[in-house]
Amino acid sequence: MTLQEIKDAIASGQTVYWGNKSYTVIKDKNDEYLIHHTGGHCIGLTWQDGVTMNGNEEQFFTGESERVGLAQD
Repeated sequence: MTLQEIKDAIASGQTVYWGNKSYTVIKDKNDEYLIHHTGGHCIGLTWQDGVTMNGNEEQFFTGESERVGLAQD
């Protein structure tokens, strides 16, 4: 998924995952996009430039799509 596809999916109420379902992409109360782990840790979806993602496009998927490129956890 591209950065814009991720943002659009979240805006439409879909859950976006990174790598496996332990990592969800969220939009926080400050309108920042974060990758959130079920253990409570977070990193920004992008670097400080707001463009370069922390992860490859093929690692992001919605609950409605198949994840490609990584082994299932």
